[in-house]
Amino acid sequence: MDWSELQVMVVEDHGFQRRIALRLLAELGVERALEGADGLDALDLLRRQPAPPDVVLVDLDMPGMDGIECIGQIAQERLARAVVVVSALDPALLHTVQTMARAYGLRVLGSVEKPLTRDKLEEVLVRFGDHVGEQHDESEADFTVPALLEALGNGEIVPWFQPQVEFGNGKVVGVEALARWERPDGSVVRPVLFVPLLEREGRADALTERMLDEGCRWLQRWSRDGMRLKLSVNVSPLALADPAAADRYQAIVESHAVSTEDVVLEITESSVMTDAARGLGVLARLRLKGFGLSIDDFGTGYSSLAQLAQVPFTELKVDKEFVFSAHSQPRKRAVVEASLDLARKLNLTTVAEGVETVEDWQLLAELGCNIAQGWLIGRPVPGSELPAAIARWRRPVL
Repeated sequence: MDWSELQVMVVEDHGFQRRIALRLLAELGVERALEGADGLDALDLLRRQPAPPDVVLVDLDMPGMDGIECIGQIAQERLARAVVVVSALDPALLHTVQTMARAYGLRVLGSVEKPLTRDKLEEVLVRFGDHVGEQHDESEADFTVPALLEALGNGEIVPWFQPQVEFGNGKVVGVEALARWERPDGSVVRPVLFVPLLEREGRADALTERMLDEGCRWLQRWSRDGMRLKLSVNVSPLALADPAAADRYQAIVESHAVSTEDVVLEITESSVMTDAARGLGVLARLRLKGFGLSIDDFGTGYSSLAQLAQVPFTELKVDKEFVFSAHSQPRKRAVVEASLDLARKLNLTTVAEGVETVEDWQLLAELGCNIAQGWLIGRPVPGSELPAAIARWRRPVL
């Protein structure tokens, strides 16, 4: 990446450590660097910037306002595009802080253990360039709810597809349909900005059916071209409260001459518990009709084990929060390993989300995960671009 285009801020109370960080950034070629002597100083400077810097490096252990509070403010006020946690503290604490920042919607590139070195900084900062195309612009949020509902009715919200590949042979075996709002002006709005609004308006179930309908349309087209894939679609919690949902989903799939066995419906842990009796009935009927059922974001809720005991799941998706950097963080690795072991005992297919590095791929392969999904394989693309994306995919050299 072009380091000269990157703007980085260093938040560090120790003057010598701060100067070292600035010198290392200069050695990398970062020409635009800001510095904050503590959390309050940094926030004051960030608020006065004409545009948020690309990355803020934040030390956690600072007097006055500590780095944890500072990152929380940066996230809530959207004062930076991404942060890096810098500390020599317990890795478990670093993981908690990163999870907090992501929960606020802030992009976290990772953590760097002190003492800083050029290699450590380069390794974490290069991640900013890897996925910059997927980061949403604040202008994308400039829309009204009526405009959003009109867009859903007009077919502007469409599925993009992210490949899923087998660890054993690197073969692409499926795709997940991920909603994107393709606006007439050419801009693309990511789901984090509009899906919560559709849920609030009670229209998330309509989004689910649109993703299923369009996804199956593409599945049929790819099949004619010799690409046999499975389709994964996220199911709105609202659908699980509707006894007729199973019949509607079956009708949608069969209208495209697609088998229900080629469709996996992804259910978040919290969805079923909204109305357990009705939700379990809908899920049982979906499984009876041949749909695969995936427990999505496994491990992020409080009812994972109860859900696995109650629902006829066929697949377990390990959440990206645990997958990312699991190769270098023992606590994450322990969660991933336990999840995969449990899935094997329950005879569930396992899918790892958020596979971004060869190191994470290697670990998951060693632990016996079945399928990988993430930036290492490919980013979500429109249906017309999927064949080219699959052609570009090459199994990582292990």
